[in-house]
Amino acid sequence: MTRKQKRLAVIAGGVGVLGVAVLLVLFALQEQIVYFHSPTDIAEKPVNPGTRIRLGGLVAENSVARGQGTTVEFAVTDTANTVEITYTGILPDLFREGQGVVVEGAFRPDNALFVADTVLAKHDETYMPKEVADSLKKQGVWQGNEE
Repeated sequence: MTRKQKRLAVIAGGVGVLGVAVLLVLFALQEQIVYFHSPTDIAEKPVNPGTRIRLGGLVAENSVARGQGTTVEFAVTDTANTVEITYTGILPDLFREGQGVVVEGAFRPDNALFVADTVLAKHDETYMPKEVADSLKKQGVWQGNEE
């Protein structure tokens, strides 16, 4: 084997090992990836029950209903479509109707109700998650500052 062939073999082996490492990392992270959706995305292309997603939009007016203990039911809307949410836990202090929110969880097997295990509310008067803002801009209902 010539010196040039040895060098090519080492480079090819290195690229092969690197490719396998990348595939292993992607395979390991596949379970951890959580995709963002808006209520309109859910209406257009339903998500399989049990699939973890992030759902963002505005808390619909007059939709917050407190149940027993720390259970809360509310709706998230992007003004075109609405998704009913149930959450058990303590809500962020800035959670209220008409404000931006991102919830993380999955649909029940009957696909009727979204069960959230995390609720993220905006952190100041002007903040809106980028995905939510983009979705609202796409629908033509964005009322915030243009960036």
